[in-house]
Amino acid sequence: MTDTDAISMPAAALTDVGLRRINAAYEEVVGWIINADGRLQFDDTNYTDHPIGTGTLIEGQQDYAFASEYLQVEAVEILNTSSPAVYVRIKQIDHNELDGLSTEQYFGLTSAGNPAIGLPTHYDANGDTIRLYPAPTSTSVTLTAGIKIFFKRTADLYTAAQVTTGTKEPGFALYHIILAYMAALPYLESYKPARAPRAERKIAKLRDDILKHYAHKNPDKRPIMTNKEINYI
Repeated sequence: MTDTDAISMPAAALTDVGLRRINAAYEEVVGWIINADGRLQFDDTNYTDHPIGTGTLIEGQQDYAFASEYLQVEAVEILNTSSPAVYVRIKQIDHNELDGLSTEQYFGLTSAGNPAIGLPTHYDANGDTIRLYPAPTSTSVTLTAGIKIFFKRTADLYTAAQVTTGTKEPGFALYHIILAYMAALPYLESYKPARAPRAERKIAKLRDDILKHYAHKNPDKRPIMTNKEINYI
């Protein structure tokens, strides 16, 4: 596709450049899929775990760092102290719902000026940090494994060895060849510009096919048209 060889692009450079371009393309494709994944949520099939994380809460602590690489927090649950204890879904905070108050005013502070404590009812996600309102306390929350987070994450990226040995397939269902076209496109634009439009058209066609597949990927849940009664006043 690019007419490169061991002289024009040595193996070490090919591996480094190829790895970066393949991974950039891989992340971009996964981003497309996540935005079009319909009812059945997408997750890279190369991961060996589910996109769910749990962590231990600390008495009176609001902020918790989120270690995994994620794109979007989908839901947060807190383990209560009932018998048996169950995870309770909490709401993402919307500052428009606080009646014009700050979070400190709305959720309150202790007499010592620390965040109010109790069973968290809301959360705010900022970067790699989750902030809970109110802060958890052991009288209302089971601290051990007390928080569960559902999230969407980026691709399980390639290592250099996986690129050179071909031991890993992309973690999406179809049209893996798109990564090769996308990785080659910057080279074509710079050194073989006459070939770039053809690659761009192929990428666009493959992208459309991928998005069509994932936009409708849920065989157990099909849209059904039904009658609806309308009352006229």
